[in-house]
Amino acid sequence: MTLSSIIISAASILLLSSLSPGSSLSVTVFGGSGFAGSRVCKSLVDKGASVTSISKSGTVPKWCAGEEWTTKVDWKRADLLSTDDASLDNVVGSPDAVVSCVGVVGTDPEILRKGNGNANAAAFGSASRGGRLQRVVYVSVGSEIDACKENWLPEFFKGYFEGKIMAEKAAINAMGGDASKVCLVKPTFIYGGTEFGLLPTRVNYEYGSAVEELLMLPPFQFLADITPGLIKVAFRPPVCVDSVAAACAKAALDDSSASFPTVLDGTYDINKYSGQPKSTGLTDALEFGKEQAIKFYDWAKVEVPKAIDAVQSKIEEFKS
Repeated sequence: MTLSSIIISAASILLLSSLSPGSSLSVTVFGGSGFAGSRVCKSLVDKGASVTSISKSGTVPKWCAGEEWTTKVDWKRADLLSTDDASLDNVVGSPDAVVSCVGVVGTDPEILRKGNGNANAAAFGSASRGGRLQRVVYVSVGSEIDACKENWLPEFFKGYFEGKIMAEKAAINAMGGDASKVCLVKPTFIYGGTEFGLLPTRVNYEYGSAVEELLMLPPFQFLADITPGLIKVAFRPPVCVDSVAAACAKAALDDSSASFPTVLDGTYDINKYSGQPKSTGLTDALEFGKEQAIKFYDWAKVEVPKAIDAVQSKIEEFKS
């Protein structure tokens, strides 16, 4: 083998490895310390990617503190709304792919517009300037929720949707206008974790999984299809944060134009693409209730006669 052929072979191996998903790809997760973003980081680490998290805090979230996978993430800090382009570019670097889970809720239209729109525009713009960007994944909002903005939601919510639209456009602009390299993940309601919350609204895994399984049943699917506005949304099954995270990670590492989705809209699409198992929260709850009922019955068979005998004994003592 000649020296030139060795060099060509080595170059070919390097090229193939650079195109393969997993450990060779660097992925930056904007909002990586958040509820969904941190789980995206975990899913990416599990798939072998080189992962950087960028968030306001730049810290490991409490739910996974001390877990081994967190040591494989480069946790960085940056405020997307106040950091100048040069400083932000220094933090973001040159990722191969980015996932943004950046978003805010509230009642101030301007905060909603900037937190959902300008912040993501800054993130995607910086990643694009890195010069190596191949994929953009953005967690947006379900189309059926978006359809409610005119007649079903308070006026201030328009700032939220305007921000989301701005972010989606910025994601496509980051890829030079090529929408085929952008995946918009559009959940309705995301559940998961161990706690309940109000702002943003959160329900834990057990409760959310039960509701998801229930609303997956055909009668509820039918009701959702025929009802309007927010009633329709209320009948749609929520999606587990783990499923959203798995879908985002898979899309970030998906180098196949045939399988890469440009839109994952709603729980059905997200679950199907992510490959997550079906929710069993309702079945588990019913099974648990059945087990507890059996245990109570077995206990009652023994203890109730004892209690009756004790009462009768006391009555007899009183009579005597």
